Amino acid sequence: MTWRRMASENDSSVKEFILLGLTQQPELQLPLFFLFLAIYVVSMMGNLGLIVLIFLNPHLHTPMYYFLFNLSFIDFCYSSVITPKMLVSFVKQNTISHAECMTQLFFFCFFVIDECYILTAMAYDRYAAICKPLLYKVTMSYQVCHLMMVGVYVMGFVGAMAHTGSMLSLTFCDGNIINHYMCDIPPLQKLSCTNTAMNKLVVFIVVGVNVMVPSLTIFISYTLILSNILSIHSAEGRSKAFSTCGSHVIAVSLFFGASAFMYLKPSNTSVDDDKISTIFYTIVGPMLNPFIYSLRNKDVHVALRKTLKKTVFT
Repeated sequence: MTWRRMASENDSSVKEFILLGLTQQPELQLPLFFLFLAIYVVSMMGNLGLIVLIFLNPHLHTPMYYFLFNLSFIDFCYSSVITPKMLVSFVKQNTISHAECMTQLFFFCFFVIDECYILTAMAYDRYAAICKPLLYKVTMSYQVCHLMMVGVYVMGFVGAMAHTGSMLSLTFCDGNIINHYMCDIPPLQKLSCTNTAMNKLVVFIVVGVNVMVPSLTIFISYTLILSNILSIHSAEGRSKAFSTCGSHVIAVSLFFGASAFMYLKPSNTSVDDDKISTIFYTIVGPMLNPFIYSLRNKDVHVALRKTLKKTVFT
């Protein structure tokens, strides 16, 4: 086969990689193609719909929906970085140049780190709304929200630069077959013919910081929120407080659970386990987030009805 021949060439510097994709079983290729195409379309429509809905409805121009707007934007871009290239691997040999691979890696790292910190910002927003309601407008002013979003994107950029710069220092000379559906860090490290000890240290530090700091912040925020909710005497008040946090807790659990398993796991787990865990936070998560945040959200329902009425009668 062509890719076998290409893989065996012992170049001093590989110019092109082959992404093997999610599975090598021919009978699964077409069903999986349509499955992930459907997931991608739903993800794009869900996130873009939420972005448009928040933009068009002034009563959603609050800190909570400002962060949700940015989360949907991040998920929209996130899916577009990963899924289209993955779909190619189901229908033909999927090649990617070294430059394209590093570019995909950069934007993947950028958006995944952004998601860590936007979820953290959303947790802090819920803490301010529930635990300090009288100071909420001051604590979460537009200036503060904008600064927090600048911080989110700066952290994403710094982390992505660290990961990509580390991977650019590696040499690929023994083969060019990446046993994955994307240019992710672990499979690229396995493919390299140079010592990756320093790269693994960079990954451990950067991932550790970008998982532990947000996780700890979110945990503290929700510990204080729970303590505050339990002190509310009204059952209706407790129910309302829980409902504003429930969606975020689900999204956080899905994202941080899958990403922590992927990067902070023992090194002896199988490649298939790596692929499956990556799917949850790169493809499934961005699709589910719009539904998690909108299905039981009365404000979103009202905004959707108003927008549909305007569309129908204009």
